[in-house]
Amino acid sequence: MAKKQKYLVDTSVVAQRKLFRLFKTKLSGQILIPNAVIAELENLANKGNDAGFHGLEEIAKLHKLKPRISIKFIGLRPTEHQIKFAKSGEIDALIRELAYKHHATLITADIVQAKSAMAYNIKVFFVKSRTKKKKRKIFFFRK
Repeated sequence: MAKKQKYLVDTSVVAQRKLFRLFKTKLSGQILIPNAVIAELENLANKGNDAGFHGLEEIAKLHKLKPRISIKFIGLRPTEHQIKFAKSGEIDALIRELAYKHHATLITADIVQAKSAMAYNIKVFFVKSRTKKKKRKIFFFRK
């Protein structure tokens, strides 16, 4: 029997609602979701940030793709200190450590996370963010 490909997701790709479509159309295997990602999404949602709510909804939607995929929650929940300093890379480091330990491909939409993971020789599936180009508005003022 063929071994299932393992994919570990980080907060950036979940919060941007990229996972469901990715696994519905391109990927299959085992999705490893760090408890650190859930904690970070909960923290964002509790602060009223839509990315937190969207990320939690995205993870719930993934269950619709079974049996094409399997989902496993792994790792320890981060401390309050680690959540507080998430911007400085505390949680990203925990996520990379889990990807390395489980021999999983890290799926991320964060270029810094991707480059850091590659430095540790972790396989990375980088999902580019679609950024809306701002239309320039030109204003003319009359005296």
